[in-house]
Amino acid sequence: METSAVAKFVRISPRKIRLIMDQVRGKKVEEALNMLSFAPQKGALILKKLINSAVANAEQNSGVDVDALLVKRVYADEGPTLKRFRPRAQGRATKIRKRSSHLTVVLDEE
Repeated sequence: METSAVAKFVRISPRKIRLIMDQVRGKKVEEALNMLSFAPQKGALILKKLINSAVANAEQNSGVDVDALLVKRVYADEGPTLKRFRPRAQGRATKIRKRSSHLTVVLDEE
């Protein structure tokens, strides 16, 4: 039985969090959480919280065995971008794009 969790409008670029997602895709939940606990990236904490949320959803809604869960799918879609400007030399300005992501984790039993 598949269960999922979604985090929207997370203030991290999709490109950065996808690097971490690639490491945990297809792994057992316990192993994935262990890897994320020791990863130094900002996105690791966000992804760890999201996986814990998906595990809680699975436990609450389906009553599945938590030890048998694995990360079936995990992906980041692009959210809205905050546009800012930075002053530069000779009266010019450059765009700064503060990107956000919509994250999804899908867990399934082995």
